[in-house]
Amino acid sequence: VQLQASGGGLAQVGGSLRLSCTPSVSISSITAMGWYRRAPGKQRELVASIGSGGSRTNYLDSVKGRFAVSRDNANNAMYLQMNSLKPEDTAVYTCLMTQKDYQYWGRGTQVTVSS
Repeated sequence: VQLQASGGGLAQVGGSLRLSCTPSVSISSITAMGWYRRAPGKQRELVASIGSGGSRTNYLDSVKGRFAVSRDNANNAMYLQMNSLKPEDTAVYTCLMTQKDYQYWGRGTQVTVSS
C-alpha cells in the first residue's frame, strides 16, 4: 500500500490548510488512519486519528477545536483540516494507515506557519 500525501505549505498565523492522504487501495479496507507530525528538535507526535467507521476520532490536546480529521470513502481520501494555525504547528506532517496488521506511512508534507 502506498500513501500519497499533499496539501502542506506556508500559512499565516490564524490561517488554514488542508492536508490530504490517498491510499493506493480502497480506503474501505483501511481499519485505522491518522496524522503524525514532527517539529524540528522534537519527537514525532500523533496529531489526530480516525477509526474505520469515521465517527471515532482522537486529537492531540493542543489541536482540539482547531483541527478536524475526516475520511471520504467516495474520494478515497483522508483529510486533516487545520484552522487557526499557530507557529507551533510548524512541522512535517505524515499520514499513517493500518490495513489488517500492517501499518503504512506516507511521505511527509511540510507545514510552516509564519507570524
